[in-house]
Amino acid sequence: MLSHADDLRAEIATEGGDTALADAVLSDWRNAPLDAADRALCAYADRLTRTPAAMTRADLQPLRAAGLDDAAIHHAVQVIGYFNYINRVADAVHVELEPEMPSYPDGSR
Repeated sequence: MLSHADDLRAEIATEGGDTALADAVLSDWRNAPLDAADRALCAYADRLTRTPAAMTRADLQPLRAAGLDDAAIHHAVQVIGYFNYINRVADAVHVELEPEMPSYPDGSR
């Protein structure tokens, strides 16, 4: 997570924004000062990651209401799906964890 926050900080800095946003998102995206589109994307990613079988067409409505078109939604689904995939691969082969992450169930790091 820290490397993702660093990437977000770098992206925000490139655009001249306040890099404190990355820390707010890392702490809890629900309380971060996100715009409507980013908040809808975070909520969608959270739901797709935690309960993929429960997704319905209704889950797309907040994205559309925030201004995302079909191409943007498709792109988001691809990115979310890829990160879920690669995280499962990393878990399967027990990649080295970042220090703040809990150990694997077998106690390994």
